[in-house]
Amino acid sequence: MISSLLAENLALRRGDRLLFSNLSFAVKAGEAVAVEGANGTGKTSLLRLIAGFLNPEAGRLSMTADGRTVSDGEERGVHIGWLGHQEGLKPQLTALEQLRFYAQLYRHAGEPASFLDAVGLTRQAELPCRYLSAGQKRRLGLARLLASGRSLWLLDEPFAALDTAGKDLVSRLIARHCATGGMVMAATHEPLAAATRSLGL
Repeated sequence: MISSLLAENLALRRGDRLLFSNLSFAVKAGEAVAVEGANGTGKTSLLRLIAGFLNPEAGRLSMTADGRTVSDGEERGVHIGWLGHQEGLKPQLTALEQLRFYAQLYRHAGEPASFLDAVGLTRQAELPCRYLSAGQKRRLGLARLLASGRSLWLLDEPFAALDTAGKDLVSRLIARHCATGGMVMAATHEPLAAATRSLGL
């Protein structure tokens, strides 16, 4: 379980462009942070940096997990659940088969069907993923996030492709995750009702 995430004077460059520098923040267990900014300011890149997909040009990123400090990107990754623009779904697998795969991958003890139920996809459990709508695929991504059992959720535009009911679901899941000691950082152009504060880029 992660108790805190600390960024100190982070700088990130993509190609010849410096996206941000001297960025410092701290996130504690139970907090949801909305990462805000115009297109191109580096919101997604910041999440990718935290996830360990990118390396900072300068600064330090660390987390306290299970009582010890973790700075290495790969070590951070085992505590992180990711929801990005790409669903990462196998089109020939059913929604339930997809969740079973991820539950085994994450070694989660929960019943995969319960995660589908939590995101409103029980009726689509036996439907191959290629037949799911964009909104349903997004819901399946949320179910995968639940199946990960990870403490820190990194969400890149979590409301994309969702209707009003789907957006309400995202807010409820974030609030529930934080209420049980989890942490959330979400890059979004829409208001994040469950956010405890915002981080501007």
